[in-house]
Amino acid sequence: MASRPSSEQRALAEGAHLRLVVSNGWEYVQRPKISGIVVIVGTTNRRCLVLVTQWREPVGAQVVEWPAGLAGDVPGSETEALETAARRELFEETGFEAATLQAILTGPPSPGISDEIVTFYRARGMVRRAAGGGEGSERIRTHVVPVSRLPDWLEQMQAKGFLVDPKVYAGAYWLRREMEA
Repeated sequence: MASRPSSEQRALAEGAHLRLVVSNGWEYVQRPKISGIVVIVGTTNRRCLVLVTQWREPVGAQVVEWPAGLAGDVPGSETEALETAARRELFEETGFEAATLQAILTGPPSPGISDEIVTFYRARGMVRRAAGGGEGSERIRTHVVPVSRLPDWLEQMQAKGFLVDPKVYAGAYWLRREMEA
């Protein structure tokens, strides 16, 4: 992997959770208080997917997503392992627990604007143990969708005005690849 050219990094603005920096003439966003981001591509024993919808202020819409969240953002757990964060976020958002969890993909979701690196986890044998819905001001709704109905369900959600995070399609690719193996 090529290394980043050396340069002075300068903060342009900073909020409670984000920092806007410039480096080599490139302006981008950093999340200084996290150690990673996790996305959970999960299925139940009945071949259903577990997706969530929630309001996303930057795009002004409800968005269909995989359960996901930040690692290391909980005070006192700054060195939280990514798998631990994936299990925590899955439960907080959906109330589901997974029998197994395996990292399947790591990469930058938006490398032109952010230094974020996302790790996808494949969750299997998911069982609902609680209501979910997120924490604090989060208003997350859980959707359990049969794998075979995903394309039609996503079309229906878009027809209702929901946006679909492209990571949903990336996760669906991995699921299809797994089923065809």
